[in-house]
Amino acid sequence: MMPILPRRTFLKGVSATMALPLLEAMIPGGDFSLRTAVAAGTGTSANGLPVRMAFVFFPNGAIMPSWKPKGEGRGFELSETLAPLKNVKDDILVITGLAQDNGRAKGDGPGDHARSAASFLTGAHPFKTSGANINVGVSVDQAAAERIGDRTKLPSIELGIERGRNAGNCDSGYSCAYSNNISWKSATTPMAKEINPRHAFDRLFGAPRTPEQAKRDLYRKSILDVVQDDAKQLQSKLGKTDRRKLDEYFTSVREIEERIVRAEKQAEQAKPDFGVPAGTPSDLQEHCRLMADLMVLAFRTDTTRVATFMLANEGSNRSYPMIGVSEGHHSLSHHQNKEEKMAEIRKIDLFLARQFAYFVEKLKATPEGSGSLLDNAMVMYGSGLSDGNRHNHDDLPVVIAGKAGGSIATGRHVKLGKEVPMNNLFLSMLDRVGARIDSIGDSTGRLKELEG
Repeated sequence: MMPILPRRTFLKGVSATMALPLLEAMIPGGDFSLRTAVAAGTGTSANGLPVRMAFVFFPNGAIMPSWKPKGEGRGFELSETLAPLKNVKDDILVITGLAQDNGRAKGDGPGDHARSAASFLTGAHPFKTSGANINVGVSVDQAAAERIGDRTKLPSIELGIERGRNAGNCDSGYSCAYSNNISWKSATTPMAKEINPRHAFDRLFGAPRTPEQAKRDLYRKSILDVVQDDAKQLQSKLGKTDRRKLDEYFTSVREIEERIVRAEKQAEQAKPDFGVPAGTPSDLQEHCRLMADLMVLAFRTDTTRVATFMLANEGSNRSYPMIGVSEGHHSLSHHQNKEEKMAEIRKIDLFLARQFAYFVEKLKATPEGSGSLLDNAMVMYGSGLSDGNRHNHDDLPVVIAGKAGGSIATGRHVKLGKEVPMNNLFLSMLDRVGARIDSIGDSTGRLKELEG
């Protein structure tokens, strides 16, 4: 039986288009059974649902004794830092033993923070320069975007919280481009992240042609108003279940729009205690969660299947007064094993883990097929350093959330041997989105442990 609607159906208005979530009318025969394997090389689960991939980065390493779970396999216990993931414990895979060897100095001297971010998704060693001659490698997200980006409106989306710059020296002779980006389209071209929720929203739905139209249609009006005529025509063709799903989707879009407007007004009026660029929310947690909701929206509508999100730039010295941490993050990471400083880092680690948990829980709460959006996603959370005090590039903190269409056996803690290249994980993730390649960075093979 042919589907009533094509999977990539858009609502259209005079100045904007709006992607739709998965509806029963888009599935042949309405078959939503979730199978346990990803169709070979297609980037979809066996029932035709797309697999999405995201990477969430946090800076400056972690207090690893508080990060690592107790036990291994399915009998593991969440650690102090990962406790916010308790509601999705069965949906995550904690991996210890991964390394990024090319984050190490290799004769280049200081600059571990810049190298850790530059190598995080590339597995390549960055060329030391503060000038224009930056050179590192293609990141895993862009390797995916190059191969499957033509299947969606946007090949990928890059989001962040802190403003970045690609010129100047940010770490011991390394260009700021290395510290401020984790996504690299080519060895010399970073993909600049978007930190403004409004601009990210416009990217997802398509900004109108002129500034005047943008102000009228996307600030004074909801995008739902712009496409309402097309929406009414569509709803008349749908069954009861799909109409309910569409109503829930429209409600979530409206709610995000309202939060963006509130955040913009607060940014104009407030003078926060920490540096937030103009036009972004002054509340850090709200900023993080708005960006997470936008990624959920992007995945739900299949606007893109690839995303990166930097919770802060590498080497960030942001303070976190909302959780009682007044000293800068980077400064605290050089704690010299002083318990009072380590306690402050633990607070930051826990705060950032809560933001990741929020994202994962939102994916799980979003229905898709007979399961959830999380069932058809894989989201990596991690840092390019383990112990920030010693600048270690091995035994990195890594969590994978989501089953990738049933091809990842979650609910486990996997302990690998020493110095297993992070890029082995990336090769396996690329396979699952239908972007199979032979190697990336310093990879030596696939990470079969994902399958259980």
